[in-house]
Amino acid sequence: MGFFDSDIVQQEAKQLFEDYQALIKLGNNYGKFDLEGKKLFIEQMEAMMDRYRIFMKRFELSEDFMAQMTMEQIKTQLDQFGVTPQQMFDQMNLTLQRMKADLAKQA
Repeated sequence: MGFFDSDIVQQEAKQLFEDYQALIKLGNNYGKFDLEGKKLFIEQMEAMMDRYRIFMKRFELSEDFMAQMTMEQIKTQLDQFGVTPQQMFDQMNLTLQRMKADLAKQA
């Protein structure tokens, strides 16, 4: 069975994409959130990044040709911005840490 033939993989990819889109849409109003809302948003973003990191690791570890091709496409797309997948996650983590530091100042 191929990587993308799995119903579990397909459902997880779909859910991850939908959750990410909803969180990004919600984030457009981040500046209007109260302190607790901002904390919750940051927690949800951290959880999303963990889920995304795990999903990408599955691509890396899979021996399936399509999974390997997908990982190469992701790397190529990120390379256009001058970053590796690890640098992308590191940058997102740094951004979330800054957001937490800003919240600590507001508390």
